[in-house]
Formats: sequence, structure tokens, C-alpha cells
Amino acid sequence: MDTTALAHAFTQACTREGFTELVEVEREAHGLWDTHTHPFEAKALILAGEIRIRTEDGTDRTYRAGEVFHLQHEEPHAEWYGPEGVRYLVARRSRAG
Repeated sequence: MDTTALAHAFTQACTREGFTELVEVEREAHGLWDTHTHPFEAKALILAGEIRIRTEDGTDRTYRAGEVFHLQHEEPHAEWYGPEGVRYLVARRSRAG
């Protein structure tokens, strides 16, 4: 899988959608972050490893390299990181107004 090409296409698409901040994030193996929110909308492309996200509505999904997750502004969720941790490129969009 060519993550460089995927990251480039992801970045271009997110920029067109108004996501102005791009950050690469890395989390350690078997880590977790209990239920929390972010003050921005986020779309993230998994570059390596895996992350499991559970949202407040009970949706529980694992994302792996090449997949994208999307969280709304202030959407409550919890995160678990796989046996190799996770590395992802996240595009953030502040709430208008």
C-alpha cells in the first residue's frame, strides 16, 4: 500500500472540504483514551497500525491502514490502540462561528 499517495489524496480532499489543520499523530501499543471529545471536527487516515473507536451511539469499529474515520465536533468517543499502536494523519476543521 502506497501511504504517501493515499496521504496526498486525503490531504487534497480534506483541504477542499475546509479542513485547515493537518497533524500526524502516533499512539503507543495497547493504549487507550477513555470517553472524551475534541473542539474540532476530525477526519483521519490510518497510516499504520490500528485504532478502535466507540462512539456514544454504541458504534464500535476498528480502523486499519488505508481507512478513514470521521468524528464530528465535540462527538463523545473512546479510543483503543492496537498491538502495534497506531499512526494517522488527521485533518481538523474548527466549528464555524
